[in-house]
Amino acid sequence: MCRGAFRGGIVRCYEAKGLIVCSSGRRRMLNRLKRLHVGVLALAVAPALAALGPALPAAAAGPSVTSGSPVMAVVSLGRQKVTIYDARGRMLEAPVSTGQVGYETPAGLYSVIERKKHHFSNLYENAPMPFMQRITWSGIALHAGALPGYPASHGCIRLPYDFAGRLFEMSRRGLRVVVARDDVAPVDFAHPALFRPQTPSPGPALSQGQPDARVQAAAFGPQPTRRSTAADKAVAAEAAAERLKQARRALSRAREEAGDYMDKLEVAEAAKRIAEATLREADALLQGKLSARDGEVVKAAKAKAQERLAGAQGEIDAINAAAKARIDAALAARAEAKAAREAAASAEEEAKLAALAPVSVFISRKTQRLYVRQAFEPLFESGVTIRNPQSPIGTTLFTAVGYVGSDTDELRWTALAMYPGPSHRRGEGAPRARQGDASQTDAAAATAALERISIPREALDRINELVSPGSSLIISDESMSRETSKGTDFVVVMSGEPQGGISRRRLRPDVFTDLDDDLPAPSGKGFSFGPFSWW
Repeated sequence: MCRGAFRGGIVRCYEAKGLIVCSSGRRRMLNRLKRLHVGVLALAVAPALAALGPALPAAAAGPSVTSGSPVMAVVSLGRQKVTIYDARGRMLEAPVSTGQVGYETPAGLYSVIERKKHHFSNLYENAPMPFMQRITWSGIALHAGALPGYPASHGCIRLPYDFAGRLFEMSRRGLRVVVARDDVAPVDFAHPALFRPQTPSPGPALSQGQPDARVQAAAFGPQPTRRSTAADKAVAAEAAAERLKQARRALSRAREEAGDYMDKLEVAEAAKRIAEATLREADALLQGKLSARDGEVVKAAKAKAQERLAGAQGEIDAINAAAKARIDAALAARAEAKAAREAAASAEEEAKLAALAPVSVFISRKTQRLYVRQAFEPLFESGVTIRNPQSPIGTTLFTAVGYVGSDTDELRWTALAMYPGPSHRRGEGAPRARQGDASQTDAAAATAALERISIPREALDRINELVSPGSSLIISDESMSRETSKGTDFVVVMSGEPQGGISRRRLRPDVFTDLDDDLPAPSGKGFSFGPFSWW
């Protein structure tokens, strides 16, 4: 049985085993009336003015290069050392210990895909791996560890403790890591075949009689570059964030001046809404067929709701009479803060869209294809023409380390070859380095490799619309490694070198168990980049 009782204007039903025992749709409506009354009443006793949320951070202008920001780490297996390069050249170096015999750290091109300050191995008896920076999902990483003076790890690259901590603080996910047999160094490099930022096409061709882009530029002045547009959007986002801060301060002041009248008004208005909702529900029930007993319950609830409606309206009128001007000022300040929040969010989103994440391009002589990745995920691929495809081309990494000048979109590049000479054979075609010096990349060999490549125009245009500082181009005899997977940049392993450190490990590309100390683990949604996240 369902027994109705009137208490405080609420229609209540006794429950059996957690279920309302009612036999008709009218009873269910009575139950909804109860839930509505109780639920809205809970809202009425809570603070009515909701917080607008945390302040929006100022948007960054996108990846850029400053001195002291690492561009790449080059690990020499032969000399057991690592050298860190920034946009200007060598900045740090330290001894390392790489993989021992049977667990060799494979020579190849990697990037940091995950970082954790305090990490313990899930492969080797929970061994500590401080300042871990992972470069493969199968478990190879840079981290602090013992340095006996020779290769002694199970494939990881051990670093001195202090150096590992310093590098961890300076670098970000995306730092390029080159593991080479010899100690090789990048060189400044320029070539017209390298990618050049260009503004995306404005859309369909102009109809007959309309001026072309050159005529428009002459009439309206120089068109903004993508770099200047990104900078303008970043400035606009910072200004919008500052306006939001000011609007919130103004709201805080207005609320203080209004005292507790604002809270009282919110509670009274919530009580008014409760009463109005109760009246609507009661009227709906009374229009149907009710038993005499239920009809009395509903009528009593309606009468009580009318009393509360009148009381709430009277309280609202009294509050407005006492402090209308201060309340109106607070309400206006709240509306302005809300509008400022929406404007700041929109400006931040526009700045993020203008500051594109760098792209990575990989051209494989083995597969005769070009692959493009952005934000650690595949973007597109295309066929590519390689002159003399049967002849080795080596493995060369070209990196856009910044802009040539402060007022141009032209990029400044470096080139780094995996071997001192143009082929994979040790030292062939390159001068011998002095003891302790790294072998400089042969710029002529890098030029020769680049000039053997012909990229389809459509693919080249798409890349040029996305390229920015931090972008890279890899030309290699190799195909991409199986380690290239979800949440990685291109991984290219040298096939002619020992690979014990990878061959003994099980690839787990679908498992992201360790969260980055700075950025969220890659998920494909909402993945964000800091200003130097690709360095």
